[in-house]
Amino acid sequence: MTTSAQREAIFPLSRRGDVLPAEATRLREEQPVARVRTMTGDEAWLVSSYALAKQVLEDDRFSLKDTANPGVPRQYALTIPPEVVNNMGNINSAGLRNAVMKTLSPRADKELDGWLEAEAHRLIDTLVAHGAPGELRDGFTEPYSAALHCRLLGIPADDWRRLMSGIDLAFVTSPAPFEGSSPNWYKDLGYMLERLNADPGPTEGLLGRFAALRRSPEVSDQVDDELLATVALSLFGAGAVSTSAFLLHAVIALLQQPELADRLRAEPAVIGRAVDELLRVNLSIGDALPRLALADVRLGEVLVKEGELVLVLVEGANFDPEVFPHPEKIDFDRESNPHLAFGAGQHFCPASALGRTHAEIALTALVERLPGLRPALPVEQLAWRPGFIKRLPERLPVIW
Repeated sequence: MTTSAQREAIFPLSRRGDVLPAEATRLREEQPVARVRTMTGDEAWLVSSYALAKQVLEDDRFSLKDTANPGVPRQYALTIPPEVVNNMGNINSAGLRNAVMKTLSPRADKELDGWLEAEAHRLIDTLVAHGAPGELRDGFTEPYSAALHCRLLGIPADDWRRLMSGIDLAFVTSPAPFEGSSPNWYKDLGYMLERLNADPGPTEGLLGRFAALRRSPEVSDQVDDELLATVALSLFGAGAVSTSAFLLHAVIALLQQPELADRLRAEPAVIGRAVDELLRVNLSIGDALPRLALADVRLGEVLVKEGELVLVLVEGANFDPEVFPHPEKIDFDRESNPHLAFGAGQHFCPASALGRTHAEIALTALVERLPGLRPALPVEQLAWRPGFIKRLPERLPVIW
């Protein structure tokens, strides 16, 4: 049992997304609850074993929304309004949960699978027409993921790039607030307000559901337009960047081990297990999941005090050999795969089924259409974006 005797670990960890940071393994083995100093200069506890990570994520005494409170230790400076951090809480309190959950369910849109497949093949057609080398991030993963979220929200697909450019600034990780973050947020919020109040009003997707709710006497007095637009913008930001980032990491894994892509071509039915395993090993989450302790809580040998910041290192937990034998091996035949890529507890990602469907269709299309897909330069020479909430390569050039 200790606190101050432990030496501070270096944090954030490496920004490379193609190699598990050595510190993740060392910390899990030697200091599964380790003192770190965040980029804001605040102290935090970094949790890297599976059991303790799951404990934090499932214990309501560790709060996400309270990480936005004034005066608390921070992982990095807020670049969005504090109230947006509690997005799911806002959704639940305003009676919007059913509308949001219907939107995020793959079963709610009977034509979604066919549309996703057609969109994946359309983007691959364009890549092939332009010739190799091609750029997979700008030419496939981002437009594919953004187009899906435009459809979910009921906004024009052609607007995807302006919204993704807003994410590029909104999700910057910075030690201090910066001038562009607030106008960036309100610019994109203004766009959602315009779409919500367009004449004629929206009829499709989440904005269509929100427009109907505004006319409902049960809900209309609890919500205003800005809350509805905030929820829509938050879902686009979190969803589009997460699905695009995971898909990039999954493709990189297949490029590094082409025998895995060969297996997907030979055994298409394995795609579900394959996506789960690729979710486990993906390193896109980046800087850990933050929670604020609302009470004194014991984590392993450490007593975390009320008001302290706890960071859950997902890649530490997902590579824990106590839960995942031979965790360094990508194994599509794991009997059990309780990874934490979607989180756990009350903040378990509500779009997990949608995220799986999105990835299964995209990866199936890529391996079938481009059997010779390979990196156009060595993966170890990819340039990984610094200071961003996700580990992302700036470009992923490929040949086939």
